[in-house]
Amino acid sequence: MGEISAKGRAEDSAYDVAVIGYGPTGVTAANLLGGMGLKVVVLERDAEVFSRARAISTDEEVVRIWQRIGLADRLKQDMLAERALDFVDARGRTFLSAHPTPRGHGHPPQMFIYQPALEQVLRDGVDRHPNVEVLLRHECLRVVQDGEGVELTVLSTADDSVRRLRASYVIAADGGSSLTRAQLNVGYEGRTYEDRWVVVDTEMLKPWPDHDRLRFRCDPARPAVDCPTPLGHHRWEFPVLPGDDEKHLTTDDAIYAMVSRYGISRDSIKILRATVYSHHVRFAARFRVGRVFLAGDAAHAMPPWIGQGMAAGVRDVANLCWKLDAVLRGELPEAVLDSYEAERKPHVKEVTRRAVFVGRIITERRRSVTGVRDSVLPVLSRVPGFANWMQDANWIPVAHYADGLQAGPRTRATGHQIPQPWVTGPDGDRVRLDDVLGGRWLLLHSGLPVPQPEWDRSGVPSLTMTPAGCRPAEGTVVDRDGVLLPWLAEHRVTTLAVRPDAYVYAAAPAGAQLPGPPAGFAPTSRPATNSAQ
Repeated sequence: MGEISAKGRAEDSAYDVAVIGYGPTGVTAANLLGGMGLKVVVLERDAEVFSRARAISTDEEVVRIWQRIGLADRLKQDMLAERALDFVDARGRTFLSAHPTPRGHGHPPQMFIYQPALEQVLRDGVDRHPNVEVLLRHECLRVVQDGEGVELTVLSTADDSVRRLRASYVIAADGGSSLTRAQLNVGYEGRTYEDRWVVVDTEMLKPWPDHDRLRFRCDPARPAVDCPTPLGHHRWEFPVLPGDDEKHLTTDDAIYAMVSRYGISRDSIKILRATVYSHHVRFAARFRVGRVFLAGDAAHAMPPWIGQGMAAGVRDVANLCWKLDAVLRGELPEAVLDSYEAERKPHVKEVTRRAVFVGRIITERRRSVTGVRDSVLPVLSRVPGFANWMQDANWIPVAHYADGLQAGPRTRATGHQIPQPWVTGPDGDRVRLDDVLGGRWLLLHSGLPVPQPEWDRSGVPSLTMTPAGCRPAEGTVVDRDGVLLPWLAEHRVTTLAVRPDAYVYAAAPAGAQLPGPPAGFAPTSRPATNSAQ
């Protein structure tokens, strides 16, 4: 892409949104906002995609977000899916094994990634949008807000020139050491764990048995993460133990010695890079300061044990971008932007709590405790459903917002994201549900629709869900997999008001009226977006 993207050099003009940082969070935001037609500028300090693979997995809800930008199927070509997850003891015996449980988002529940390749696909996706300017080798030095927008002082590291840009809003996705967060005087509260870890990325030269299984090697002598990554790569992570020399531990000799314990020889792998890092549990005191929003690691940091650091950032911007779009178009009042933190922060904290718990299982080094763990968990894992319960209780929590942009009175469906099965659309094509919903406000009905005057006056379209076997028709979606109608029955509702991100804003039982739209709701007429994924 070069130092400045092919979209050309930006003039000193006003943008709808400025995105600071072009990692997974920032590039997802650029794709989302670009697809909405907003005028966007992206500022990134580095010249190229960061070469070190940091994240190693993602989940179905995140791929569902990438489906919204039309890139899910392309991204999945470079992922490994449907791999088992094993916790093994010091002798290599599995004491707990599980397969991630599908949550109904329409994609495999867990997929291993090679982050540099993933980011490149996402960046290539941004090139589809001429309304997005990407300025590489540009660092944001200062943000100053006023009543109309934000002024950004930007340094070009290519020629040391300084320029000023204006944007209505800013998404700061500039990492855990966010300069933007520091300028805003927002505290980054939490702790850094004393243990430091060596992360080793390798190219696989010669496969070994079960190389494509994720193993948490819970050896009290030296725990390890042994993880397959796609495109011929493999990842190991090892703790730096008391008395270790960090510099030595990142040498090829030390790494080959550590992996040899698992039968990996020098001719099986090529070491690409080894880096030492610390685990953090941190949360920004605020996710919003006026017109500036913190996202991804700039807003929160968590240990890597359940693979949710990158995913959390992608969820952040998926929650935020459609709200920014609605405010900029005058469809919703600016106050709805406060719901970003209200919805995202509790979920991030719960995910982080679970990551810390799983990390304790993996890294426990007290032999009295590991002995009990290694003997009791195998017995419990033979109990039907225990492994799945253990994973559901301590892995990624179900997407649900207890507060935020939702109508009262609440129902069992309010604040949940609806599942995404394959359906038959009005034109008779087999498609994923979100491609019919089209990223817009929508009413969904089961059975005969009940008139909803407040929503109808706002021009919000409706779809009726019909059972499998029904003929496609205008204004209907056929629940061919038998997922949507049972979901509504389970939640004891027959009518939903669904937000553009497929979360339930309001719901009503049979024959009842929905709560009204949000205050100040004035949707503009726009066609459904179709990602064709």
